[in-house]
Amino acid sequence: MARPLRLEFHGAVYHLTSRGNARQKIFFSDTDWELFLDTLAGVVSRYGWLCHAYCLMANHYHLLVETPKANVSLGMRQLNGIYTQSFNRLHNRVGHLFQGRFKAILVEKESYLLELCRYIVLNPVRVKGRVLTASWKWSSYQATAGLASAPKFLTTDWVLAQLGKRRAEAQQRYREFVREGLESRPWENLKGQIYLGSDAFIERHSPKQLAIKEIPRAQVRAVRPKLEKILNRNNDRGIVEAYKEHGYRLREIAAHLGVHYATVSRRLKQLKFTS
Repeated sequence: MARPLRLEFHGAVYHLTSRGNARQKIFFSDTDWELFLDTLAGVVSRYGWLCHAYCLMANHYHLLVETPKANVSLGMRQLNGIYTQSFNRLHNRVGHLFQGRFKAILVEKESYLLELCRYIVLNPVRVKGRVLTASWKWSSYQATAGLASAPKFLTTDWVLAQLGKRRAEAQQRYREFVREGLESRPWENLKGQIYLGSDAFIERHSPKQLAIKEIPRAQVRAVRPKLEKILNRNNDRGIVEAYKEHGYRLREIAAHLGVHYATVSRRLKQLKFTS
């Protein structure tokens, strides 16, 4: 099975998550939480990231970062690797701490960054039920809301600027914004496993330089042109392009043309494009 793509470019925004191996805990004490945040601060500084929000839970974490340079994989390798080494030394253990590769969702900044900043800090409420967002020490909520000093690695200016011109006013609106967001479900708009954004955003950042066979099918569906655009003249060239270049199934092409899929299969065989 093809692995999810890692799309990296200057100025990209990502929602990043990593989980403990077999969903085991990655934090046991305040020392662990603080160790991770210290490690994150080093990574943000070294790779020039902008960290807009974060939330640490017992067996996983969420980050919302902007990468002025195309280096998200380098930074995440550093973050998880250094924390794992430090955690293992501290707890006298060996082996993997995190489960597989980190997960990265490419985010359209103008459309979803503010919403995800809210979604991330509400995670303790969703997971733990009665826990109040403001009482959870291990997220960016308190700092962004003006209830605690912001760590140096946290960037709050962009988020607050969306909510008001004066800082105190923006912080109050942020608190209200978060309180109203528990029912928000941004992942319902996730496309192709890795995109959270408009069709135009996806098209701009599609991995056109890669062969289609290298891309998981769900991600192909997110970036390929629509069938009506490809088959606008119902000709052989359009059928070949839809099947060979964009990964549409025979049944999908046939349904659009109003014919049986065997008809499309026969035509492709005649054109020698089904191999």
